[in-house]
Amino acid sequence: MKKTEMMYEGKAKKVWATDDPQFVIVDYKDDATAFNGEKKGTIAGKGKVNNVMSDLMFTMLEKEGVPTHFVEKLSDRQTLCRKVEIVPLEVIIRNVSAGSMAKRLSIDEGIVFPRPIQELCWKDDEKGDPLLNDDHALALGLSTASELEEIHRMAGEVNRIMQVFFDDLGITLVDFKLEFGRGADGQLLLADEISPDTCRFWDKETGKKLDKDRFRRDLGDVEEAYSEMLSRVSHAG
Repeated sequence: MKKTEMMYEGKAKKVWATDDPQFVIVDYKDDATAFNGEKKGTIAGKGKVNNVMSDLMFTMLEKEGVPTHFVEKLSDRQTLCRKVEIVPLEVIIRNVSAGSMAKRLSIDEGIVFPRPIQELCWKDDEKGDPLLNDDHALALGLSTASELEEIHRMAGEVNRIMQVFFDDLGITLVDFKLEFGRGADGQLLLADEISPDTCRFWDKETGKKLDKDRFRRDLGDVEEAYSEMLSRVSHAG
């Protein structure tokens, strides 16, 4: 399958049309941004890590019954995916307090919640991806009641599966972002990526951050953290 024209270029990926209108090619970049694009940089090898790790995670989730847009890995940086209409909502699942939530609520990082928290953000860079709730999403026409119900159900299932998976790797799944898309037949599919860019990973023994927070907070060893995550996931099972 050949790529034709570039449909979209975001902060971390390019999406190319192909000679089959049902499929696209996602091309991962080394560019790194934080704080809604205010901080910019490059993480060497990030594109490869995020692409390969996402492919491994989507493959694992598919085996667990979660439908995704993943079709096949084409190279270290490119993946063939089903073309979807992205639902303009980001779903953030929080198992432990950290990041923007801890800052927003003036609470310490590291509080383990008795149950996972799901948050919604309007996927719109110009608006700063504002936090909203289901009523906002419905009133603004971003989704439907039945679709939101399915999004929350699928997000909860992904969290359950991933918590067990990463726990076995000695990693705490602190929080993560998911995006969903509507396939050609209207089926809701897990889309985007699952990587150190979109998840917070803490080593269970040392508490070391193994994700994009090392870039956000200038903690150093960014490339090493990304590589370590890929290594652990690649050797799982």
